[in-house]
Amino acid sequence: MQRMDMLHGSLGDKTLLFAVPLAFTGIIQQLFNTLDTAIMGQFAGKEAMAAVGSTSPLMGFLTALFIGMALGANVVISHFIGEGNKEGVEKGVYTSFFLSAVIGLFSAAAGEVILVPVLEILAVPLEIMDMTVLYMRILLLSMPALLLYNMEAALYRSQGDTRTPLMALVVSGVVKLVLSLVLVIVFRMGTAGVAFSTLAGSLLSAGILFFLLSETGKEMKLSLSSFSWDGRVLLEILRIGAPAGIQGAVFSLSNLVVQAAINSLGAEAMAASAAAFNVECLAYYVINAFGQTATTFIGQNFGAGNRERCRRTVKICFWQDMAVTILMSGLLIYFVKPLMGLFTADSLVIEYGALRLTCILLSEPLNVVMEIISGMLRGYGRSMGPAVITLLSVCGSRLFYIYFIFSRSPDFLTLVLVYPLSWFITDMGLVVLAVLFYRETHFAGVSGKKRAV
Repeated sequence: MQRMDMLHGSLGDKTLLFAVPLAFTGIIQQLFNTLDTAIMGQFAGKEAMAAVGSTSPLMGFLTALFIGMALGANVVISHFIGEGNKEGVEKGVYTSFFLSAVIGLFSAAAGEVILVPVLEILAVPLEIMDMTVLYMRILLLSMPALLLYNMEAALYRSQGDTRTPLMALVVSGVVKLVLSLVLVIVFRMGTAGVAFSTLAGSLLSAGILFFLLSETGKEMKLSLSSFSWDGRVLLEILRIGAPAGIQGAVFSLSNLVVQAAINSLGAEAMAASAAAFNVECLAYYVINAFGQTATTFIGQNFGAGNRERCRRTVKICFWQDMAVTILMSGLLIYFVKPLMGLFTADSLVIEYGALRLTCILLSEPLNVVMEIISGMLRGYGRSMGPAVITLLSVCGSRLFYIYFIFSRSPDFLTLVLVYPLSWFITDMGLVVLAVLFYRETHFAGVSGKKRAV
């Protein structure tokens, strides 16, 4: 494990070295998912492509909860590292694995129970319902492995290592892509083939990191014979991770309502949104990487009581994030129609997808503000505030928009505009929250402090 010293020395180069592999982890993961969608569009038809795309909000909801729990583990362990508390680090590692096992198995079981009712709420068309149900039932089996990978990756990141999770993802992603091509093109398995390849890739990525932690870990070496979990550490992870997960899940929950509206516009709109979503996620993962970087660096330095370094981290991560996001969004907008052409030859699908992508990408700087402020507050151990603001702003504004504005003008452009509008409203709430937080803490002299474990 390549541990990075986040407590001393320069910051700008270290935040970039941390954020870039983290961004590539998300981008590569999304690229493999994008290739799956493209395989569906080119070899199985737009109906299969729509079936995969219509489940994106549901999978996003579950994944956001997992990532939130992983962030909770990241913050708690980062605080212990900053404090120099080796016993706390060890307890945090084993407790994280216990939590991932419980939540992963529960999510898989609960997902199977609620699957069909949720798809009916999403108004998935009858002609693709069977494909969608089969795809999701297979995909739900990968939930425990997906959560385990996210927890393992969080453990590495709390030590400053973002490269090892990236390498594990690349290996598993290549295996997943090859399986998708074989199962879809050779064996004509359609959406089921893509789902099985995803299950195999999730198991492999989680297995690789588990093996490395068991065999080569130092500060975090795993030993099943000494496995245990700590109730107080578990509560601390949940205190930070649950609101963070809720914050991400709220976006996905509100997207369930938006997805239902998209589904009402027909298969072309569904296929276009599925394709565009895969591309716009490339920009989002860059934005999110710097938010997670702020969380981890602030977590360690807050644990060490270095408030000035925490403040510098926020400024550096914000400007780095904004610069990279603007550059990447500009490139994606420039190549918007060729990118959409990778998914389908249908001219209407390409037109809809290009419209959505342009609108979303032009608004991505609003997401930078959201992610950096949320990441900062999580690093300090304050997750509840951003979760509440997101719940009220995102859910409230999107529900209002869909039921009172889109219902009166039910066209694709009107629907897509709901995203930047909800981001802007959320940003205003988070800025106010950040100002109040700084007044409470930095002016009052609050710093990190040691905790018993």
